[in-house]
This record gives sequence, C-alpha cells and structure tokens, in this order.
Amino acid sequence: MRVLVTGASGFIGSAIVQELLANGHEVKGLVRSSEAAAALRQQGVEAIQGSIENTAVLREAGRQVDGVVHTAFFHSFAHAGWRAKLRIMLGGSFKHAPVRFMKAAVETDQHVIKTMGELLSSSGGSLVIAMPTMTMTAERQALEADAADIHSVGGPRAASEYTALAMAERGVHTSIVRLPPIVYGEGDRGGLLPSLIQSARKAGKSAYIHDGSNRWASVHRLDAARVFRLALEKGKGASRFHAVANEGIAFREIAGYIGEGLQVPTQSLNTEQASAHFSWLSSFAATDNPVSANATMQGLNWRPEQAMLQEEWAKGYYIQ
Repeated sequence: MRVLVTGASGFIGSAIVQELLANGHEVKGLVRSSEAAAALRQQGVEAIQGSIENTAVLREAGRQVDGVVHTAFFHSFAHAGWRAKLRIMLGGSFKHAPVRFMKAAVETDQHVIKTMGELLSSSGGSLVIAMPTMTMTAERQALEADAADIHSVGGPRAASEYTALAMAERGVHTSIVRLPPIVYGEGDRGGLLPSLIQSARKAGKSAYIHDGSNRWASVHRLDAARVFRLALEKGKGASRFHAVANEGIAFREIAGYIGEGLQVPTQSLNTEQASAHFSWLSSFAATDNPVSANATMQGLNWRPEQAMLQEEWAKGYYIQ
C-alpha cells in the first residue's frame, strides 16, 4: 500500500513509518524541516517538506496514495505558521491566547482531514487519525464505541474526530486511533511524561493532586505504531481504536516513579497548589482517564508486546 504519514519525524510518526516499512508498505512522509526530510530519505522514504497549513503541499503529498496516517498537530506555538501566529497573538487579550492557539490548531487539523478525505474519497482509500484519549468523558472507563466528549479536558479536539468520521460517508475507510496521555519509549522528549519530569525538577518535588487516585493510561510507542498500521490495513467504514497497553495507572504512582528517579520528595497538592506546580498541565494532571482496549485487541488481533511503563521506567533513560 502507498501510504502518506504526516508528522513522519515525530516521536510517534517515526515509529509508524518504521512499522509500515517493515511490513512492505511504500511510505511518503510530510515533515517541516529539511533535516527531517533528509533523515527520511536515508530510510527510503519519499520526503515532502512543508506545513500542514499549506493546501498545495497537502495535495501534493496526498496525491496517488492508498492511505493516509495523520499524526501531525500543533502541540506548541512554534509549530504554527506565521499567519496562525498572528491570529493567536493579535486576536484579542493575551490572557485568551491559549484558547486562540487551540482553536487555530484544531481548525488546521480539520483542514488536513478534509483535504485528505477529499483526495481519498474517489478511490475508497484509508484515513487514520491520531487522537488523544483525553477527549473522552472523565471518571469512567472509555470504550472504543464512545464518542469524543466536547466537555472533556481534551474537548476542543473532539471536532477533529467528528470531521474525520464524517469522511466515511464519502466512501473513505476512516479510523480514529486514540492515544493515552503517556506514550513512552526511548527518545521521548515532548510528551506529557517528560513535561511532568520537568515540572518536578523545577519545583524540587514530584506531585499529585489530592489523593492521586485518578488514572492515566499508557502504551509503548512501538505497540501504538502497530495499532496505526493494523487500522490502516483492516479498518472499514468509520472505526475507533484504542492504542492502550495499561488501562490506567494511579497518578500518585506515576509521581512516585518521578520522585524516586529524581531523588526528590513526592507530595499531595490541593487544586490551587497544583495550578502553580503543573501550570498548563494542571487540568490534565487532575483528570481520571482509564481506557479499555478490549475491542481493539479483538478487532485488530493486536496485543501489546513491549515492556509496560513500570519496566520501561526502570531502564533509567527518562531521568538522565
């Protein structure tokens, strides 16, 4: 199958590229930098350099492919193009800039999905979209059949899921692959786990909120990559899958790993203290997000094969 991967040089995207190549697929990769493009070419991947904001680049990248795996997203202000940056910075009060940033990121995401869906609709190709499990209703186990919840902590991104699934009505085999807040593995630099570690280093303590019983799910990046590949190959119509190995680890346990690794105390914080400690992460750090992957395991014949988070953490590279 000829497959385009957006965000092909990212922590998850690069694992997907390797998974696809190892299973006989021909891969194109859309990346932002010339360095990333050169690295892809060394792997035998057709590299296309450009922004996901550029319709002409998207159409060129998506031309003559059988499937698209879309992982690119504006996770930071630096990822946005200059037009989006101007809208974010000059669109109103500085206090509301984070809201404008997320709005711009989601609108760009929807633009990519619609463009790729249009290209694939004539051939009945496959479109696989990465989404966070934090778009699910909190405090109950999330199932694959559940729709994204606009009132969740990740609610703004629910619009992208709805846009993607609507592509199935145009004949595109559309799959949503939901990723847990902790996608781990060597080389993880920009995920939520490194962000928690950075907060603990800065504060001189590792923390959880109240009793820390809220749960975060997790998966190794290589296991997640297999879910994307299987969804691409087997997904039909409108499908939802969960790339989750551990359905939920108590947040206080995660904080304990970090505290022990950094050799700093681990302590409970109230809501006000947590806001100062975690900053933008505070609402996520307070969220209970247990996730089931039973339907994914059955539907895709998938099982996690890599080390679980506790075992992987013991390797020590997160604290180096």
